[in-house]
Amino acid sequence: MFDNVLTVREVAARLKVTTATVYALLERGDLPHFRIGAVMRVRRADLEAFMAKDGR
Repeated sequence: MFDNVLTVREVAARLKVTTATVYALLERGDLPHFRIGAVMRVRRADLEAFMAKDGR
């Protein structure tokens, strides 16, 4: 189950941006995410869809 869930740091590495940029994308709603307590996580499929839409 958790193989399909990424941390903010993992998302940043895949997008080649800073974690601050990822947090901004999450807060703006540009990249779907969910919270486990105070921690944000991104589904791998959502990141792949975002990357395809963004042309990455």
